[in-house]
Amino acid sequence: MLFDKLETLDDLLLICLKDLYSAEQQLVAALPQMAESAKDGRLRRGFERHLRETEEQVKRLERIGNDLDLNLTGETCVAMEGLIKEGQKLMSENATEEVMDAALIGASQKIEHYEIACYGTAAHYAERLGYADAAELLRKTLEEEQFTDTKLNELAKNYLNKKAE
Repeated sequence: MLFDKLETLDDLLLICLKDLYSAEQQLVAALPQMAESAKDGRLRRGFERHLRETEEQVKRLERIGNDLDLNLTGETCVAMEGLIKEGQKLMSENATEEVMDAALIGASQKIEHYEIACYGTAAHYAERLGYADAAELLRKTLEEEQFTDTKLNELAKNYLNKKAE
């Protein structure tokens, strides 16, 4: 347990930031396997691009931690852990290439939606608390996550899901 008692919005922000830091580190470890499992070149390149972006997002979180004098280590994001395990289970299934790619997009969008919710919440807390620089960095990452979700959605709807039928 991180706190004996949650008392302030600062406490909640710290929980959010620790959760995001753990989530992004787990994703950095998982994305290479997702890229390797993707058969469609556009999907594979998307995962590779998102890995580089996620590495930058980790650096942003570290900057926020340094700026606010917070230690973001020591917690495990169990939600991301579960989402990644779910994706790994899908990747172990015997599936056609087309169905696997569609499954990877679905698993990825679950991850993106989780991150969108977390970054939106953390950005609001930071803004409310007057941490303008932190809020700006969190909003930048939020926009990246939303963009990634949109791209995944377009790839699924306009191309990969049709191939999987």
